[in-house]
Amino acid sequence: MRSVKKLLAVGITSLLAVAMAVPALPQDPQSQGPVIRSQVSLVNLFVTVRDKSKRIATDLKKEDFKLQEDGQDQQIAFFSKEVTLPITLALLLDTSGSEQFMLGAIQDMGGRFLDRVLRKGDEALIMSFDTDVDLLADFTDDRGLLDRAIRKARINSRMSGGMSPGPVPTSRQVGTAFYDAVYLACNEKLNTEAGRKAIVVVTDAQDEGSKVRIEEAIEAAQRTDTVIHILLVADPRFGANGGAAKKMTDETGGRMIVANTEKHLAEAFDQISEELRSQYTLGYYPTNTAHDGKFRKIKVDMSNHDLKVLARKGYYAPKG
Repeated sequence: MRSVKKLLAVGITSLLAVAMAVPALPQDPQSQGPVIRSQVSLVNLFVTVRDKSKRIATDLKKEDFKLQEDGQDQQIAFFSKEVTLPITLALLLDTSGSEQFMLGAIQDMGGRFLDRVLRKGDEALIMSFDTDVDLLADFTDDRGLLDRAIRKARINSRMSGGMSPGPVPTSRQVGTAFYDAVYLACNEKLNTEAGRKAIVVVTDAQDEGSKVRIEEAIEAAQRTDTVIHILLVADPRFGANGGAAKKMTDETGGRMIVANTEKHLAEAFDQISEELRSQYTLGYYPTNTAHDGKFRKIKVDMSNHDLKVLARKGYYAPKG
């Protein structure tokens, strides 16, 4: 399957190269693909829209969207409702001691989530993280292999000697490499993938042992056009870092959902699955054509202010 997917990606790249070499004919931008302009990179955004009742909006048109880059209006050159472009997904499971009472539910719901979201042409990998980051299954479309990888996840029992105060003393964890896991998933795995890319993390977002900072993890996602969704699952005794989870999801166009019960966890997985399969693609050619490698802020608004948009907040311009 990976060879087929790579061929598809190469085929798409080849078609774009041909389009750049051939003068474009007049066409209806609503019904045709983008006109590729020489030396100007097309910026693609995958956008999810919900109404005030939090239902997915599925019948929108290009005219319903407004787009700005660094405060400057941009013309939408390409628009579609994206349901067929393959999804490359990384499922990251927190196996630190603070998740020991939820791991069974996480494994059950994670397997069901993959069964629901993955379709022909999609692939996923499974990683776990605690004091280390472990690859449990590399990219594959084999559901059985993915499910077995999820079941291999084990809570890290390596604890420090210190005991926390309270009626029932508990060992404190050495550290959790949450930011490292996101960084590695983006830089080592998703950076060479084509199409829609997403990371789904089940964690309390507490990080005490990473080598990289949260800003570096976010930048790795932005540079690889990866959206991060976080299901915030926390043991009340340890708490959760909701601020870090929200920062990471907001900056990459994903969603943070608090899911501290099995029911809420199942609902959260279902919500993420729905969003991954109900997106719009907006493409535009930036009015700023400088290849300076700088970060550009993107803002997507709706003409109907009752609608709420989920999209990444920016991208890094090409350099050189």
